[in-house]
Amino acid sequence: MHRISGLFICILFASCGTPSSFPDMEPGERGRVVRVIDGDALVLNTGQSVRLIGIEAPALRPRGREPDSYAVEASRALEDMAMGREVQLFYPGLTRDRYDRALAHVITTDAAGQKLWLNMALIEQGAARVRLYPDTAARGAELLEAERVARASNTGLWGKLAYKIQPAERVPENKRGFTLTTATLGQASPPTGEFAENLACQIPLDRSNLRLEARHDAESICDLPTGTELLLRGWVSNGRIDLTHPLHAQPLENAD
Repeated sequence: MHRISGLFICILFASCGTPSSFPDMEPGERGRVVRVIDGDALVLNTGQSVRLIGIEAPALRPRGREPDSYAVEASRALEDMAMGREVQLFYPGLTRDRYDRALAHVITTDAAGQKLWLNMALIEQGAARVRLYPDTAARGAELLEAERVARASNTGLWGKLAYKIQPAERVPENKRGFTLTTATLGQASPPTGEFAENLACQIPLDRSNLRLEARHDAESICDLPTGTELLLRGWVSNGRIDLTHPLHAQPLENAD
C-alpha cells in the first residue's frame, strides 16, 4: 500500500492553511488533467493515472465488445469538468490498484472558482453508478443518496433502457457486468465451490436463477431474514451476483 505524507504535501504545495475538502482523508498528489480515459478515469500531467473511487461509469473501451450505452456521454461529462484543470487527490484508504492507478476522490474548481467534487458530480449528472469496495468506501452513503435522486428523475444514464433496474428473475442468464437489480432473499447457506474461502455466505434469490454471493466484508447481509426485499448491486456472471460491500444491499423502501 502506497501512502503520501501529509506533511510533505503541506510543504510542497503550501496548502495547510486552507480547510481540507476531506479532513478524514489523506491528501494526495496535485496535477493538471491532460487526458480523460473514460467516465471514471483520467491522467495527470505527472503521468499518474487516476481511478475515481466509489463510482462506475459506462465502459468506453471494454475488451472484446462495443462501448457500453452512455459511455461516450459519461466520458464527455468528465472532460467538461476536468480537462485542463488542476486537481487534488484525496485517499480514504488504499491508494493504488494493481494497474498502479491512484484510487482517489478528486477535487477541482469549476468555471466560477467553486470547489467541485468530481466523483459526486458524475453521480449527480447520471454519468455513473455507485460501486464501493471496502478499502475505498468512504463517503459511499453520500454517493448513494445522490444516485437515488438522479435515478428518481431519470437523469443521464438512468433515462436509458439499458440501465432500467430489473427484478432478479428478469436478469438474462448470460448477463455479465456490473448490475443493479431488485430481489427477495431466500435462505442463506454456507458457501461452497472453488472460491468458497472468499465468501461469507450464498443466498438464492426468490423466483430467480441468480444467486447472491456475499464477500466477507459484506457478511452482515448473511444475517438478513428470508423474504427481505432489496436493491442489490454487484458484478453478475455465471448466474451469480458478487456483493463486495454492505451498502450494496439496500432495503427497497430506502432505495426508491
